[in-house]
Amino acid sequence: MRYFRQFLRFLAALQLLPALESGEETLVGGQAVMEGVMMRSPHAWGIAIRKPTGEITTHSETLHRPSEKHKWLGWPFIRGLATLGQAMRLGFVASKFSLNVGLEEIAKEEGEKKPEIGSWAMIGSMVVSVGFFIFMYKFVPLAAATGLKTRWHALNNNFAFTLVDGLIRIALFLLFIWGISLWDDIKRVYRYHGAEHKTVFAFEDHGMPSIAAAQKYSTYHPRCGTSFLMTIMLISIFVYAPFPVQGFWAKFALRMAFLLPIASVSYEMIRFSAKHGKSFFALLTKPGLWLQRITTQPPTDEQVECAIKALDLAMELEKKNGGELVIA
Repeated sequence: MRYFRQFLRFLAALQLLPALESGEETLVGGQAVMEGVMMRSPHAWGIAIRKPTGEITTHSETLHRPSEKHKWLGWPFIRGLATLGQAMRLGFVASKFSLNVGLEEIAKEEGEKKPEIGSWAMIGSMVVSVGFFIFMYKFVPLAAATGLKTRWHALNNNFAFTLVDGLIRIALFLLFIWGISLWDDIKRVYRYHGAEHKTVFAFEDHGMPSIAAAQKYSTYHPRCGTSFLMTIMLISIFVYAPFPVQGFWAKFALRMAFLLPIASVSYEMIRFSAKHGKSFFALLTKPGLWLQRITTQPPTDEQVECAIKALDLAMELEKKNGGELVIA
C-alpha cells in the first residue's frame, strides 16, 4: 500500500510538472519534486531529496543547451519549444529520481527489496500525463462549450464561444491545482516550489545564498511554469477566435494544431516580461503570478536548504563545464 501511495504521489506530481518547472536557457531555474528540489544552470543540473531520516541525498549531471548543438534552436520562437522540451524531459528524470528515493526508503523500513520501476511503466506514466492534459484542458472545455451552445444561441458567435471555452479551461485548471493542494503531500511539493523560487531570486541578486538570505525573498517568480500555463490559456482565447471553423472535431484539431505555436509565443512573452517588469507583456503575465499564491507556499528552512544544495551542485558542474553564466 505504501508503494502504491508513493507511485500515486509521483503521478500527481507529473500532472503538475508544467506548472512547477521554471527557468530558461540563460538563467538558473528549477523544479519542485517530491520531498526535494531540482536546480539547473545552462550546462548542469543537480537534485537534492530529503529522506524521512533528515538526510539529504543528491545527484548531479552535466547538461547541454539545445542551441549549442544546433544554432537554429536558439532562434526566437523556436528556442522556446527546444528549451521547454528539454525542461520537461529533465523534469521527468528528476521526478523519477525522487520516486526511486522514496521507494528505497520504504523498502528499507519494510525490510524488503526496492521494487524496480521498468521503462514501460515510466513511458506509460508520461503517456497518461500528456493524455490527461489534452483531455482536461482541450477536450473537456470544448465539449462543455459545445453543449452550452445548443442552449445558449449567443455562442454561435465564434468569439463568444471561444471566450466561454477559454473560461471553462481556466476554471478547470484553477480547480485542479487548488483541489490537489488539499492533499498534504502536494502541499509539501508546493512548499518546495516556494523554496526553489526564493533560492533563484536570491542567487540572481547576490550569488549563492544562505538559508536566511533566501528566506527574505518572495515565492512568486515571473519565470514560473504556473505563469507560463496561465499565459498560454489567456493567449489561446485570442488565437482561436479569428478561425470560425465549424464542428466539434474541427475545433479540436485547431486547438491541437496551435498548441506548440501558442506555447512558443507564451515563452517569448514570459522571457521578455522577466527582463522588463513594467512592460505590457509583463502585465499580461500578472494572472500567472497571482496564481502562484496556490502553487507556491512558504517553505521551511529545511526545504530551502534542499534548494540551495541542489543549486550548489549544479553550479559546481557549471563552473567545470559551462564557462561564464549570464544572468540577464
